[in-house]
Amino acid sequence: GRSPGRVDPFSPRETRDLYECIEWAAVQPWSSGKVGLLGISYYAINQWLVASLQPPHLTAICPWEGAADFYRDMSRHGGILSDFWGNWMSKQVVTVQHGLGERGPVDPNTGELVCGPETLRDDELACNRSDMVADALAHPFDDEFYRQRSPDWSKVIVPMLSAGNWGGQGLHLRGNVEGFVRAASAHKWLEIHGLEHWTHFYTRYGVSLQKRFFDCYLKGMNNGWERTSSVLLQIRHLDGFVERSEDEWPLARTRWTKLHLDPARRSLAWESVASESTSVYGAFSDGVTLVSPPLDEETEITGPVAAGLYISSSTTDTDLFVTLRAFAPDGSEVDFQGALDPHTPLAQGWLRASHRRLDASLSAPYRPYHTHDIAEPLTPGEVYALQVELWPTCIVLPAGYRVALTLQGKDFERATAAVQPASFVNPFRGSGPFTHTNQQDRPAAIVGGTQTLYGGGVHPSYLLLPVIPA
Repeated sequence: GRSPGRVDPFSPRETRDLYECIEWAAVQPWSSGKVGLLGISYYAINQWLVASLQPPHLTAICPWEGAADFYRDMSRHGGILSDFWGNWMSKQVVTVQHGLGERGPVDPNTGELVCGPETLRDDELACNRSDMVADALAHPFDDEFYRQRSPDWSKVIVPMLSAGNWGGQGLHLRGNVEGFVRAASAHKWLEIHGLEHWTHFYTRYGVSLQKRFFDCYLKGMNNGWERTSSVLLQIRHLDGFVERSEDEWPLARTRWTKLHLDPARRSLAWESVASESTSVYGAFSDGVTLVSPPLDEETEITGPVAAGLYISSSTTDTDLFVTLRAFAPDGSEVDFQGALDPHTPLAQGWLRASHRRLDASLSAPYRPYHTHDIAEPLTPGEVYALQVELWPTCIVLPAGYRVALTLQGKDFERATAAVQPASFVNPFRGSGPFTHTNQQDRPAAIVGGTQTLYGGGVHPSYLLLPVIPA
């Protein structure tokens, strides 16, 4: 844009700059001294970060569809490098970097150069921005590099309205939920909606929520906001959404339900599977899909999802791509409008097997939390128990529908690509721009072997679903 300086997204310096902006605005003669932050995507992520610094005049925040954990949400899903930063930088940052000058776009309203008056050489432009892909490759573990770019939840004490999107698999949704659950704020709300990434930020529904929240904390209006239920959900049905208020997350009445994997029958069973069986697949193949029996009654699934899997590999590591799907009685798959991709599955999860170590202090049966601080290679042919976090989801499925679990060693992709915005590189085939194809991070010699899934008997692999009683 028109601001000079080094482009280093989410860096400590950028966060400190935002702190200074907040404090500057608070002491201006036109200011009440109460500063609120509202924004979507990038402008939500940096709210989490600056809130950790506790600017004295920051009074309320509303991070709308904003990731938080720079490692787990944004850079490395389950330890696997996401393609997103390279995609985003090349299409949405480099194209408008300050210094493009005459080579950059012109504002159609003002006629001014969008990227500032000076025109720099390509090598000068490269020196003025960080290389987010190279940085992520250089830091395979959750070290200080990522922690400097992630919030300290114990220090996020400001009142907050965290708004997520069920379709935000692969970037923002996890941050909105983690922020609500883990932030130290005594006054916090979680809202989760559907539809496209930007839609509800601007609809009457979204703007009304934003105004009520900020009217309460910035203007001191007694508008009843503080009596609002802590969790506001748009419950997803096949044909739309129904608003519902709750008091906590996950929902206290959740009936945590295991579906047991039967690899030989390619099925998910409600009862334990007595006999052990296996299913073998190539890591870069379409993998294995296991399908449940038809649902006996209308069933709501709302909350975090997890899978406990017994796996062996022919190589010293393997990447697991775990996808929760839904199928109609006629066998056709039901897909959903994601934040970006219009044909997403119900939920997705990822795990590099060598990153299987859990953080016992943060893990729950429904939300495994991995340390990502060490790689523990596999012994080829040996069976390992892995806990996989799938990001939260919501759906009400009619009787007769089925759920399915697909396990692969590569990204979940549909045969046909959807129409995608010009601001993204890769075709949208079900996982949007959140794919994982970097060969330096995923060398075929290491993660491209043969995987074996075990189920039943002494290796009871399972899918854990958050079923909400009617």
